[in-house]
Amino acid sequence: MRTHRGIRFAQYAIASLFAAISLYPILLMLTSSLKSNIEILKNPISWPTSFSLASYGKLLDQIPYFDYFANSVIVSAATVILVLSLGSLASFYLARYRFRWNGALFFYFLLGMMIPIKLGIVPMFLLMKQLQLFNSPWSLILVFTAAGLPLSILICTGFFRTLPKELEESARIDGCSELGILLRIVAPLMRPALGTVMIINFITAWNDFFFPLIFIQDEARKTIPVGMLTLFSEYSADWSVLFAGLTLSALPMIVLFLIASRQFMDGLTAGAVK
Repeated sequence: MRTHRGIRFAQYAIASLFAAISLYPILLMLTSSLKSNIEILKNPISWPTSFSLASYGKLLDQIPYFDYFANSVIVSAATVILVLSLGSLASFYLARYRFRWNGALFFYFLLGMMIPIKLGIVPMFLLMKQLQLFNSPWSLILVFTAAGLPLSILICTGFFRTLPKELEESARIDGCSELGILLRIVAPLMRPALGTVMIINFITAWNDFFFPLIFIQDEARKTIPVGMLTLFSEYSADWSVLFAGLTLSALPMIVLFLIASRQFMDGLTAGAVK
């Protein structure tokens, strides 16, 4: 019993240490946003001597932050919706229907994970110009969707194959269509996989700096990573304002993770089929 308690205590101690290491950068970012720029340079890792929200006011005065925020929300949300919709449909087809080219088609989707998408930046740039999508949010949405589909299909297809087919057969006997089976029967059971896909693609689209820098030139359509670049000057930067912007930018991701991470622990299929 003592050995068991000792192992359990060591596990909790190690988990607490990793949690503290992971949460410390977030705490440092939050406390730095409440300091003045001089205090950050003098004591970068110390606790603020006095809490001030002046950096948040400066942030909103210096840049159109809420415009950048809205653009990032639109791009990230649209990307997640398209990836979840297209990825679940393709995964359901690959996992439940057997045909001659099933394996080859699945491997074709996985090729998107093996080839870095940034290698095709020149053809993509020319394509967006021809489609008249340059300087449009749709240029980012389409690129992020294409980049996120391979991993999403891999995750969802593997999860689909673990679900019992008896549930779908029962729905077919009751007269449910294939789309109805996917939306009413399978999708609720897919919440753990869909939550994983949602978190991965939202964070990828939200934090990406490369593609918005290439495809978006209009100031009113920039996303947060590119828009905050204006806070850096050639010789100096207001670090308190920068940390304020980073804190506000991290809030949606933190909230999304807290909501969707619960899906990893939900045993929705437990006991569904005897």
